[in-house]
Formats: sequence, C-alpha cells, structure tokens
Amino acid sequence: MSDPDGNGSVRHGHVALVTGGGSGIGAAVCTRLAADGYKVAVVDRDATAAAQVAQECGGIAVVCDVTSDTAIKAAVDEVTAWGRRLDLVVLNAGSTGGQSGVDDLDVAAYRRVMAVNVDHVVFGTNAVLPALRRAGGGTVIATSSLAGLTGMPDDAIYTLSKHAVVGYVRSVAATLADEPVRVMAVCPGFTDTALISGFRDSLGGFPLLTAPEVADAVAAMIERGASGECWFVQPGREPGPFRFRGVPGPAGAGMPPRLREDG
Repeated sequence: MSDPDGNGSVRHGHVALVTGGGSGIGAAVCTRLAADGYKVAVVDRDATAAAQVAQECGGIAVVCDVTSDTAIKAAVDEVTAWGRRLDLVVLNAGSTGGQSGVDDLDVAAYRRVMAVNVDHVVFGTNAVLPALRRAGGGTVIATSSLAGLTGMPDDAIYTLSKHAVVGYVRSVAATLADEPVRVMAVCPGFTDTALISGFRDSLGGFPLLTAPEVADAVAAMIERGASGECWFVQPGREPGPFRFRGVPGPAGAGMPPRLREDG
C-alpha cells in the first residue's frame, strides 16, 4: 500500500467514525484505529463513556441516538466539520434481544432491538455515503454476529436483526460495485463484553473472544477485505470471509451477473 502522506503512515489524517464507541468492541476498535493513525470520532449515546474513550484516543466524542436518522446525519456533519473528511465508518452499536421471539414476544423490546441493530446500520450507511464520496472513497464496516450467519436458539429477534445486517451489507456492496466504497460486515462469536452479561453464566466454559481480538479482525478487514464480505471471528481461528453457498438459478436460464452468488 502506498504512503499518500509521505510520513510513514497511510492513515495519517484519515478520519474514522465508530458508533457504539464508548464501550466493548466499539471502544477496542477506536483504540486500535487511533494506534493505526486514524483521527477517531467516538459516537455513543453515553456522553461520559464516549468522552473517556475519545480522550484516550485523542479524538472527538459525539453523543448520538443511532436509532434516529436525523441524529445520525447530525453526528456525521459534526464529525466531518471536525475532521474535514471521512474515510472509515464502523457501525458497531448493537443490542441483544433477550427473548426467544417465539412464545414470549415483547413487541416493545423487539422494536428496540431492530431500531439499534438494523435501522442504525441503514441510517448510518445512508448518512455517511456523501462524505465518503467527497473523500474519494472509503470503507463501511457494520457489526453483525455469527448469529447473522446461522440460526441461534433462544433469541430469534437478535438473530433476525443480524441476518438483516448481513443481507443489507451484501446488497449495498453490489449496488456500489462501481464506486470506490467498500461495505463489509464483521461477524464475531460470543465476545466478553457487557452485551452478554445477561447470559454469561449460561455459557459455562465456552471460549469467548476479547474485544481487542475483534478489533484486530476489523483492522485486517480494512487492510485486505473486499466489498460485500462478511468476516467470521472465532476464538483460536484466523478471521476471514465467510463463504456463502451459491443460490441455484432457474433451470435452463442464466441469471443476471448482479444476482449471482459466489459458489
């Protein structure tokens, strides 16, 4: 990779925006990106947490309700006014469902999970694209989950939301195939953060990822990931793109290139 700034760091002066950056995986991503030379905007609904991470990273804290399209657009405006550009976006904010979604459907909780896990990714992508285009291109990484790649028992709502993120990312990547904007998803397994506090004890001795391990996977995606890829992250395994099976086409007829799946 070339060094556009001539100072030994290809990231010097590049600006990253991370939602849910005040804790857990988001905070670890902010720390890693700052170490890699990015100017980091820490976006979170918790002002105190965002400010602490931003101070540690030498960046800016932006308080935002990511379930609001207008709030996300305002946050992007604030970040671009501060950094004068936008190069990388990690849409990481997330919420667990805490219900099977079968016999115990809590409609209000369902709406909250979908708003954070799905609406936020859609609103965020829509809001950042103009800034990325003005910068000449960039990268969007949405945090999904292994639950976005396979069915997970006991929390169908969370699984639904993370499958939605995977489908959205793959579709947006295909739509933007002719532009210098990559769109990807990171799909970590159970990670040792506050998000699993409600069911941590039920996991027994199941191996957990650490937030820095997921941040390392995000860094690897930035370096060598291809648009549309959804990277799995599991303890003890090298992170990499999940290989989706191809969808059978109509018998005796070809499919348009943009509708084909990788085999």
